[in-house]
Amino acid sequence: MRPIGICLALGLAMLASVPVAHGQTGESWPQPNAESLPAGAFKDTVLYGRKLFNETYSVIGPEVRDPSMRYSGNNLSCQSCHLQSGTQRFAIPMIGVYGLFPLYIAREDEVRTLEERIEGCMERSMNGRVLPLGGKEMKALLAYVQFLSTGVPVGKSPEGRGSPALPLLSRAADPKRGADVYQANCAACHQADGHGKRNGVPGDAKGYLYPPLWGPDSFNDGAGMHRLIASASFVRANMPFGTHYDAPALSVEDAWDVAAYINTQDRPRRSSLDADYPTRSRKPVDAPFPPFADKFPLEQHRLGPFQPILDAQTPTSATAR
Repeated sequence: MRPIGICLALGLAMLASVPVAHGQTGESWPQPNAESLPAGAFKDTVLYGRKLFNETYSVIGPEVRDPSMRYSGNNLSCQSCHLQSGTQRFAIPMIGVYGLFPLYIAREDEVRTLEERIEGCMERSMNGRVLPLGGKEMKALLAYVQFLSTGVPVGKSPEGRGSPALPLLSRAADPKRGADVYQANCAACHQADGHGKRNGVPGDAKGYLYPPLWGPDSFNDGAGMHRLIASASFVRANMPFGTHYDAPALSVEDAWDVAAYINTQDRPRRSSLDADYPTRSRKPVDAPFPPFADKFPLEQHRLGPFQPILDAQTPTSATAR
């Protein structure tokens, strides 16, 4: 057992390594710097976790030399969705995540640990297989997420988690219109075919400069980013790359339509999606796969409009959502 004095010293050192920035609301937002941690095993583990997070493809991707380390099924990285090493406000950051778990997850209808949540990302967003519990890589990712949450009270979800709420459309999102938005705003980075721009060439385990948004090397259809509300909210707050959440470059309609275009393209399939959200009343209205607790058609769950579905929910199911 580590002496209390050493634990306190390490804790103070970690706090000192996490300066804060203030947003428009005045609430502070941490800006963690793992390099300022004291030398030792914890810092080494956090840095390895950061490498796994930022360069997932080079450590556990499908092109790494050691076949036993090929846990990810695509060449994305964790920060393909969780921007700036998981630290960017309103870009699905990891800030504060550690203290929220264990957490009830409606998709499995059970309380899940952070390790289990990471495994879900491996199977869905990374289209791969789970990391061993207690293994070096899982420990490193947990240490990194814990470090990013330094100073955030346990159980608190700081403002800036997830993506900003996006006003719902009164119409269905339009993939055809979204195709034009994509070509004008997204194709320069993610390429016209949506398959991304590599850092190198296929097979070199160097991943992408700009990740694919669909196609065989992207996330599968069971990933959270394949849900329209989730993806449109993320796009409006963060895209094109470099956009700041409080100065969006796309209009609300453009964000909805381009997300619809992206999410109607071909991507890897996940089996047994009908087992997700076993309590159907807790299934998100934008989950684009049946069965549903309501009578609205699949196309409306895929593209909206979503307000009629929300209005038809019972108070219990609306609260559960």
